[in-house]
Amino acid sequence: MFDELHEECGVFGAYRVSSAAALSYYGLHALQHRGQEGCGIAVSDGKNISCQKGKGLISEVFNEESLSKFNGDIAVGHVRYTTAGGNTIENVQPFLSVSHKGTLALVHNGQIVNAKELRCKMEDEGSIFQGTSDSEIVLHLIQRQKGSLLEKIQKTAQMMEGAFAILVMSENSIYAVRDKYGLRPLSYAKVQDGYCISSETCAYDVIAGTDIVDIKPGEIVKFSDGKVEHFSYTNDIKHCLCAMEYIYFSRPDSTLDGINVHLFRKKSGVLLAEYDKDLEADIVIGVPDSSISAASGYAEARRLPYEMGLIKNRYVARTFIQPTQELRDRGVRMKLSAIRSIVENKRIVLIDDSIVRGTTSKRIVRLLKEAGALEVHMRIASPMICSPCFYGVDTSTKEELIASRMNVDELKEYIQADSLKFLNVEDLCKIKGGTGLCTACFDKQYPTELYSYKKIVE
Repeated sequence: MFDELHEECGVFGAYRVSSAAALSYYGLHALQHRGQEGCGIAVSDGKNISCQKGKGLISEVFNEESLSKFNGDIAVGHVRYTTAGGNTIENVQPFLSVSHKGTLALVHNGQIVNAKELRCKMEDEGSIFQGTSDSEIVLHLIQRQKGSLLEKIQKTAQMMEGAFAILVMSENSIYAVRDKYGLRPLSYAKVQDGYCISSETCAYDVIAGTDIVDIKPGEIVKFSDGKVEHFSYTNDIKHCLCAMEYIYFSRPDSTLDGINVHLFRKKSGVLLAEYDKDLEADIVIGVPDSSISAASGYAEARRLPYEMGLIKNRYVARTFIQPTQELRDRGVRMKLSAIRSIVENKRIVLIDDSIVRGTTSKRIVRLLKEAGALEVHMRIASPMICSPCFYGVDTSTKEELIASRMNVDELKEYIQADSLKFLNVEDLCKIKGGTGLCTACFDKQYPTELYSYKKIVE
């Protein structure tokens, strides 16, 4: 219905903390924006691992009674948005493996690009899979290796190509693993007398986490015997954090690799304003919510009033695609409303974070003009998304992306804006500074081998 990018997933872990299940619940609640289709928590009491998971929001799957049944001070949890694999209960995490050597629970954010090749090889050798998620493959790989659990995880990480932030929990330890490109964020913080691990730092604000440490690309952090130990599984590392984490996915109060998301987005708005020194406008509006920071930066730089010209209805669930244009437009109005008294007779600069399929942008421009806006100049706080992503974002085909078949002028006409500009890739990378970003969805510069996905971008 709406042409937004969808979140990937979020992982959370708790080590040596009281009420680990309840703490994980609050941590996952803070990460709920990263996935709403399913969630789960696995808890260890030092001897046994128990798990509960289901489809739906964290508040729908868990309640006070179910959380009270979990005993243990170690836990891992997950919120899921479907990218690889289908939206079935078999693909909801954590995944558990029970063997004569003990039980493991695993949660994963990202996407393994050589998953198909690895899975086919393991199936030919006798492995049996319960679901279709690439994350299940990781657990199989770990169990097939020899050595200590650390050595098994190191060997597994070396075999995988792509994006991953993984937590592996045994009865008395947690191993946090980040891919060698740093495509997905992962950090840990001190909590109570133990530690918590999270996809985003916003979770630590809820649970009073301190002394936050970013896990480095190509690193495994072991939480065991009351200690924290860092290990590398490869020297072939790059810094390629997904640019969309800053642009769209992460909460503005999160800090990723030392850079606050809100300040990153605000700076993108400031850079956009440099493209428009001669543009005459009356007000600046941001499309809620992820564009508000960029809009405020643009407005400050241009010395224009920032106004709340669009209101988002936060109580609208996902709407089904309706069979007529009239009903589709009504669905947009359920989600966004224009404030006529603010936009009427105004020349508006409309800031959005991205254009994916183009339909929502077109409807928002029409919404503002029907509310009386004289002009709508659309500014996008990211480059044109023209290439699919294979690292955990739900844009896996070029056909989904309107920028793959239209240039800026054609897209401007399609969305019926008075003008349209995008942030360029060079300026986007300037904001991050010394360490790199993955900008493959903008410039096709994929940091990894693509394996079976290669034919999609050729």
